[in-house]
Amino acid sequence: MRDFALEIEKRVEFIRKVLKDAGASGIVYGNSGGKDSALTGILCKMACDNTLGLIMPCHAKRNFEMDLKDGMEVAEKFNIETKVVDLTPIRTETLKTLEKDFSLTDMAIANIAPRLRMTVLYAVAASRNALVAGTDNQSEMYMGYFTKFGDGAYDFNPIGDLTVTEVYEFLKYLGAPECVIKKAPSAALFDDQTDEGEMGITYKKIDEYLMHGTGSKEDIEIIERYHRISEHKRNLPIVYKP
Repeated sequence: MRDFALEIEKRVEFIRKVLKDAGASGIVYGNSGGKDSALTGILCKMACDNTLGLIMPCHAKRNFEMDLKDGMEVAEKFNIETKVVDLTPIRTETLKTLEKDFSLTDMAIANIAPRLRMTVLYAVAASRNALVAGTDNQSEMYMGYFTKFGDGAYDFNPIGDLTVTEVYEFLKYLGAPECVIKKAPSAALFDDQTDEGEMGITYKKIDEYLMHGTGSKEDIEIIERYHRISEHKRNLPIVYKP
């Protein structure tokens, strides 16, 4: 049986060592109201009382309703300091400026929000002598289902080794609010978006492959195709070497 208490203790030790090595005195993370940010926030708060969660709604209706409510519920239950920063005006001005000279694709527009959030996280963290905690899980990272230099940018990640299945297991053990555990995983970059709907495969099937190496031929082909075309996201920028 999994020893959740021991694993949590080790993750807390990891976070404290990262902070000590960097000479940092706090943590800042993006509180999206989802499963991954919930677990990241809880672990960071356990490791460092000076943990700040930023809820950063940006354009999408869901950001201002369900996600904001769920994010606040987690923060209140685990006593995590939280601030709300509305990025909609910045997104609007960014689009207005760019669309004068460029025709942007839907995906390019969708990725503006996570990159704006990254900018805010690092600005606030730098001002508080803090590090930015990442919230991507193993399943998302393997599939490349994150925004490069957006939610994929952080100083450390305490949950990156966990699949979506394992993230839920940890949240249940920690007694996280049901609203977070039961909601459909979504990057919420636009209304009605879900991770599984966009990828065309469920996390259950992804995790079955990652944890046990099993799955149908069709599912494995989808997973490996996503992994292959997103390899650049998991590596440092390619630099010419003479």
